[in-house]
Amino acid sequence: MSAAGRTGAPVPLAIWVLLLLAPFWLGPVGGYTALGTRVLVLGLAAMSLNLLLGFTGVLSFGHAAWFGLGAYGAGLALKFVALSTPLALLLGTLTGGLAGALLGALIVHRRGIYFAMVTIAFGQVFYYIAYRWNSLTGGDDGLRGFARQDITLGPWHLDIAGNGTAFYYFVLTCFAVAVGLMALLLRSPFGRTLLAIRENERRARFLGIPVELHIWIAFALSCVFISFAGALYALLNNFADPNNLHYSLSGDLVIMAVLGGMRSFWGPLLGAAVFVVLQDYVSSLTTNWMSFVGLLFVLVVLFFPRGLLGILRRQGTA
Repeated sequence: MSAAGRTGAPVPLAIWVLLLLAPFWLGPVGGYTALGTRVLVLGLAAMSLNLLLGFTGVLSFGHAAWFGLGAYGAGLALKFVALSTPLALLLGTLTGGLAGALLGALIVHRRGIYFAMVTIAFGQVFYYIAYRWNSLTGGDDGLRGFARQDITLGPWHLDIAGNGTAFYYFVLTCFAVAVGLMALLLRSPFGRTLLAIRENERRARFLGIPVELHIWIAFALSCVFISFAGALYALLNNFADPNNLHYSLSGDLVIMAVLGGMRSFWGPLLGAAVFVVLQDYVSSLTTNWMSFVGLLFVLVVLFFPRGLLGILRRQGTA
């Protein structure tokens, strides 16, 4: 069975039902539609990182850079290029994706902690550029003065600018397309090769697999997906700021992937949902909300190495 399908049929079915009906059940349980949209966006970002971490075995602590570049690319496109949501998504994705692909070629020969530290270094370079370039990025105040635009195709009009529910379903559609492409990638021979590299890089190299090339392609694709998530995040908030590029966000994404189960396809989405909900509700009670996330993270790492999704599978509910 492929890596993307190891969670079994009931898991994707339950996830899609919950996501499709989210605007209807979030309110009664104390949530709101924008919270569900944020889960989708950060879930996609965590799944993008997990393409590299969980399925290739390479840890990046600088992936927030590409997420932030996607956000700034989308915001700058709306502010200075054209009032077009699709164009903003495209330019945001290209901004982070191309930057990630170019820099990935420089670091692909590094492994382990060296790879992770180099990604942090590059990520912080972009962070300080965004922080200091006040005339373009707004500096510490962030990029303002743009807003997502409605989408009109002939007689069909989608009000995503003022309708939170419509925007949720727009993001869900984007999420479905990205996740579908990711699943097809992991089911392909290329995806199986990534798993071989993760399990035993030396043996994969002995078999004649160009390991560096495969890792670079996986890194570049991961950057494209997470830049797309970053562009959606800018549209969600109508705002982009340097914190979107900071390494602390990269750490949050790693926590999401590990919490949910980094060797499962849907695990990072579950981890993102738990992280976002805890952040939203616990932070309203105490400023030390991250302590609760940290405690949960430690418990999962110590006692449930397969993540929260692994717990559900063990209980037979997934």
